[in-house]
Amino acid sequence: MVGVPESHTGWTFITNHARVLAAIADNPNVRIRDIAARCRLTERAVQRIITDLERDGYLSHTRDGRTNTYRIEPGKVLRHPAEAGLSVASLLSLLVQDETDRTGTPTGTPSRLVDAGDAR
Repeated sequence: MVGVPESHTGWTFITNHARVLAAIADNPNVRIRDIAARCRLTERAVQRIITDLERDGYLSHTRDGRTNTYRIEPGKVLRHPAEAGLSVASLLSLLVQDETDRTGTPTGTPSRLVDAGDAR
C-alpha cells in the first residue's frame, strides 16, 4: 500500500462510503483488512459500509473460496438529491484522478472502472 495518510479528526469532503467504494474500484479482489487500512477505518466499519452499498444496489460480490470479488454498478445514480443524475462512475472517475495526481502513479482510468464493472 502506498503512503497511508495519518489519521484525521474533524470533517472531510469525502465520505467513508465513497472511500470504500474507491478502494474496491481500484482492486475488485481487495480484502476488507486492506480497505480498512487504506481508509483508516476498522474492519467492522468497512463490513457495515459494504453491507450498506450492497443493500442499496451499488455493489455486489461473488465468493471464490476465501476471496470476494466485488462488482460495482457504475450506472447507479448517487443518492443525494443535490447529485441527481450523477452516476457512481462519475464519482469514481473523480476519486481515481485525485489518487493519480496525489501519488503520481496511475491507479486506473474512468473507462477501466466502467469496463471492469461491466465485465463481471
